[in-house]
Amino acid sequence: MGSTAGEVTRADFPEGFVFGVATSAYQIEGARNEGGKGDSIWDVFTDNKERVLDGSSGEVAVDHYHRYKEDIELMAKLGFGAYRFSISWSRIFPDGLGTEINEQGVAFYNNLIDFMIEKGIQPYATLYHWDLPHNLQKTMGGWLSDKIVEYFALYAEACFANFGDRVKHWITINEPIQTCINAYGVGIFAPGLCKGVAAEPFLAGHHQILAHAAAVDVYRRKFKAKQGGQVGFVIDCEWAEPKSDKMEDQAAAARRIDFQLGWFLDPIYFGDYPESMRQRVGEYLPKFSEKDRELMRNKIDFIGLNHYTSRIIGNQPNPQPQEIHFYQVQQIERTGTMIHLSKTCLFCL
Repeated sequence: MGSTAGEVTRADFPEGFVFGVATSAYQIEGARNEGGKGDSIWDVFTDNKERVLDGSSGEVAVDHYHRYKEDIELMAKLGFGAYRFSISWSRIFPDGLGTEINEQGVAFYNNLIDFMIEKGIQPYATLYHWDLPHNLQKTMGGWLSDKIVEYFALYAEACFANFGDRVKHWITINEPIQTCINAYGVGIFAPGLCKGVAAEPFLAGHHQILAHAAAVDVYRRKFKAKQGGQVGFVIDCEWAEPKSDKMEDQAAAARRIDFQLGWFLDPIYFGDYPESMRQRVGEYLPKFSEKDRELMRNKIDFIGLNHYTSRIIGNQPNPQPQEIHFYQVQQIERTGTMIHLSKTCLFCL
């Protein structure tokens, strides 16, 4: 039976469409100091109670670490067939370095995955949802260091080896642009860096792309033949609608998408960043070596798209062209006019 006016039902979706829910480790697990877990950058970031308006943190959150069975039961009761969760890197490798695996952390995720499958829910596992092991940030600068590519690959390999017999859908990194801009640019996300260094957000993005590619490479070489899974990348992107038919507004809307979607996908499919980024970011945008290009080439099995809203975008020349800032360098109206889906879309509102 189809939907009536104003209603959407499952019958409106094609056969085989997967309905699911999603979370991230730091937002739900709690148990900061339990099960052998090391600190993540979010643990340390929220130790400063002034970082969050109400002083809250993820030390307990919804206590998913202890109550995961109740949560999975609720998902099953609601009729969901999939659950996208994230694995806490610092729960697998407390120091982030891959020197010693934390068996208690492995056991937790094994139990979680097994219970999901028991309840008829497909596991979709995200390897990185912003909670970098604090030790990697403290000792090498986190995503600003090229060394992190190797450590991420080691972490990914450990996850594939321990969970890949049951997990058939992997996401390497969730919304890398948020780490670039909000963590290493504006400073409102952990680790809270806001140094005004123009290159840092672009460097963090560069290393996330290479880390994604390195993880896919490990999976294809060592696990895919036996496990038969897929590895993707989740990008968040707003659609940009030009505010007029003028050529400059049309180009501005295209640039907006280049700086959100093309930033992370063009290197994988075409071997380099969008030309609009190269022209405007210049020397602050890192260059890929031939070895990098070979590593990245088509290293993706699926694209996950998180789409929260759309905006009307117009051209706006940079009044200070010598300043390289993520929003100014795009030469667009920074936020544009938001296009809402409906008044029920509270997240967008």
